[in-house]
Amino acid sequence: MNVGALLSFLLITGLVALISWYKTRRENLQTSSGLFFANRNLGFLVVGGALFFTNISAVQFIGENELVYTNNMSVMAWGLSSVLAMLLVSEFIMPVYLRSGISTTPDFLEERYDTGTKRFVSVIFLISYIVNLLPSVLYSGAISFNGLFRVSETLHIDYWLTIWILVWGIGLIGCLYTVLGGLKAVAISDTVLGIGMFAGGILLPYAALKYLGNGSAATGIELLLASKREHFNAIGGPQDAVPFPTIFTGMFLVNLYYWGTEQYIVQQALASRSLAESQKGIAVACAGKIISPLLLNIPGLIAVLLYPHLTNTAEVFPKIVSDVSPPVLTGFIAAITFGAALTTFNAGLNSASTLFVLNLYKPYKAWRTETVSERQLVRVSRRFELLVCLLAMLIAPFIVFAQQGLYTYIQTVSGLFSVPIFTILVVGLLHKRMPAIAAKIGLTFFIITYASSQLLIDTGLHFLHVLAILFVLTVILMLVTGAIFPRKEPFIQKWNNVVDLQPWKRRHWYTALLLLAMVALFVIFSPWGLAA
Repeated sequence: MNVGALLSFLLITGLVALISWYKTRRENLQTSSGLFFANRNLGFLVVGGALFFTNISAVQFIGENELVYTNNMSVMAWGLSSVLAMLLVSEFIMPVYLRSGISTTPDFLEERYDTGTKRFVSVIFLISYIVNLLPSVLYSGAISFNGLFRVSETLHIDYWLTIWILVWGIGLIGCLYTVLGGLKAVAISDTVLGIGMFAGGILLPYAALKYLGNGSAATGIELLLASKREHFNAIGGPQDAVPFPTIFTGMFLVNLYYWGTEQYIVQQALASRSLAESQKGIAVACAGKIISPLLLNIPGLIAVLLYPHLTNTAEVFPKIVSDVSPPVLTGFIAAITFGAALTTFNAGLNSASTLFVLNLYKPYKAWRTETVSERQLVRVSRRFELLVCLLAMLIAPFIVFAQQGLYTYIQTVSGLFSVPIFTILVVGLLHKRMPAIAAKIGLTFFIITYASSQLLIDTGLHFLHVLAILFVLTVILMLVTGAIFPRKEPFIQKWNNVVDLQPWKRRHWYTALLLLAMVALFVIFSPWGLAA
């Protein structure tokens, strides 16, 4: 273990924690609004940083670079294509949420359908966080930390035990951070780390190219462009990690769900002080997605030449960082990766407790005609966070047995929870007489059939295509149900806004620029560009 890298890591991690503490030291965290929504007072830079870095975790650092190494740049589509989905959410979905004054996305489903639908979706969210999101974040963070600092070699313990130790270390630190700091601490640290990721995205590829070129970055670029051109291709074929047609089917639906419905993401935008600040923040996050391939994909591309016969491909990212970087940069990248794991974990924990306390615990107490104080809600939320953290830490190490690779495993499992929820949301928005029973039937049908297609029946189709087919079938099923049992009165949204709803005037110009940049990157990494 390099002492210089460790000192650099500790210094940067401590600095991020200090900035977060300083910015949140006067926040009132003894109310649910302060703990869960930063008192709805976040500006656009903090919202943008929080959205971007909550989305970026060690999962992306490890998983995307691994897929570039084993396959090609087609995995880049997950991040780039999300720009379109984010901009659609900014324009059409976020105004609906802020107009309603909701606290969670299931709150809107309660307004649109009924309380039963809200509880159903809240439980789906919680299961998703406990079995998929939080464990995968801890596991990828543990892999990254072990690869960067060679913990198993230094302590002379086996890989399995090392993963357990690191998973529990990251989990306990993350839980403490969330319990003590609330959403604003998460958002502030996300913003600081987002700036750090931009710097790392420039420094790491430069160091790797210099290493590849024996001291000359220009020579490194020449060597990279002279061979393995098939790895540059982001236009995936049928056998690639992300076939290009899936961008327009299941991936588009997953991205719309993620940025428009996923609680731990939407909660960042709901904490903004106005609709305009929220839309600006989403634009900032989009810019981050345009830049992110520098750190999430390019190192894996360079590793193809550096390590032609790597056995444990999950170690691609940490290995290239530790091999090509000076100690200070290694510690810096380690702090960014550790922070990415921590902030996504923190945001997931905060949202899990938000869903449990506001959507399940508080309504249960109201049903029993018991009064619940704000202090009691905060106390229950912190106890629930500890429980969820414990469960996630117990599950995380077993992801090592996933056979398709970490990133594919996460995306496949998340489809079980994501697209069904988005389906009933979009149908409810477009069909004013759709009844609550149709939403419940649609959710049940989608979850059971998708689980069967992945666990019991080999359809021969990419899971993203399966999601798109089931989306269409579920919509048809809901329309038939709605025709048989229509809602008596059409749905009319109630205005209960708690922030200014004036939209951002210049948003359309920035939308055009961001979409142009997205398309340009696809062209660059294609047979018409670098993959020629």
